Amino acid sequence: MSERPARISRSAFRLFRPIATRWMDNDAYGHVNNVHYYSYFDTAVNGWLIEEGLLEFANATVIGLVVETGCTYFESVAFPERLEAGISVTHLGRSSVRYGVGIFKEGEDLAAAQGHFVHVYVDRVTQRPVDIPSETREALNRLA
Repeated sequence: MSERPARISRSAFRLFRPIATRWMDNDAYGHVNNVHYYSYFDTAVNGWLIEEGLLEFANATVIGLVVETGCTYFESVAFPERLEAGISVTHLGRSSVRYGVGIFKEGEDLAAAQGHFVHVYVDRVTQRPVDIPSETREALNRLA
């Protein structure tokens, strides 16, 4: 088993997005169930891509597919807490990008949970990897 990563602070991120917990996110133990963190990652990254005009999911010929995610949990969060997702780019390859994501209780300095989210850009029809579009690469470099 690998060593547990160190808990990261806000300073590791250039961008933050609000995340609203929902009643249904809580489990029988009274905290957000682990599976919802992956939804938070997806919502934070793809929300940013949409706002930047980089994700047009209905007709785009090149799409980003999630190929890997991972999360380490440090402290519980629960509805109705307000959260913030920090996003950074930790690796930018030819056809893939690895995002670092931290989930923070609103205003807190240390992540309650942190992990990664990897997109591989592919041709929509062939599903084969392609170069990250230049406009997307430029925006991703701002988060690196």
